Amino acid sequence: MPDVLGWRAKFGVLAPSTNTVVEPDFARMGVPGVTAHFGRIHIRDQNMGDDAGMGRLLEQIRAEIAAACERVMTCEPDYMVMGMSAETFWGGVEGNQRFVRQIQDLTGLRVATGAEACRRALELYGAKRIGVVTPYQPVGDENVVRFFGELGFEVAAIKGLRCPTAVSIAHVTEDELRQALRAVDGEQVDALVQCGTNLSMVRLADEAERWLAKPVLAINAATWWMALRDNGISDRVEGAGALLREH
Repeated sequence: MPDVLGWRAKFGVLAPSTNTVVEPDFARMGVPGVTAHFGRIHIRDQNMGDDAGMGRLLEQIRAEIAAACERVMTCEPDYMVMGMSAETFWGGVEGNQRFVRQIQDLTGLRVATGAEACRRALELYGAKRIGVVTPYQPVGDENVVRFFGELGFEVAAIKGLRCPTAVSIAHVTEDELRQALRAVDGEQVDALVQCGTNLSMVRLADEAERWLAKPVLAINAATWWMALRDNGISDRVEGAGALLREH
């Protein structure tokens, strides 16, 4: 018998305990019959003010992710969604594939990651040269550039906001994000990509596509789009960008 509320699909979502944006974003992009159920990855040290701090944050995620999977699997989800993005870019294409295999081995389910969702969306749009905005330190930006480069995309410009803590990512304002988008845009840039699931970009990306006249991929919207479409759910969502509205 199907779940009363999640009668089309139940998504198990993994997110850091410090993330306050991805859960409301997914809820706002919800469609009838699909529910998202969060397993929180315990972050004890949220300092990411330099490369070493960001490395320690990822070490915590790696140490806790199996337990988070075990907890969320008790609700018997149909599919897994990554509510975090840095780890899905880490180590380039091979690193992403290794991460996906890990989640599949832990859960037995298919997985949506922000990195793979961005790849699919960029290929759908035929984009080649991209501008990227992240909340990361330089080491994080290096892994993002590596991932896209290995897929054949040219990162023409990248703006890392160097957020000092994991929680402070959610404090970045729309004005700051708007300036960051303009900083990485250009006439030869085909599309813009925003990484970091704790950056609040979904509404702004929808707006920015109108004044930039090109795709602006907010990672939470792209990941949700991948999860829905992987499960044969073709509902269109307004207010979250052209990807969910038109594809």
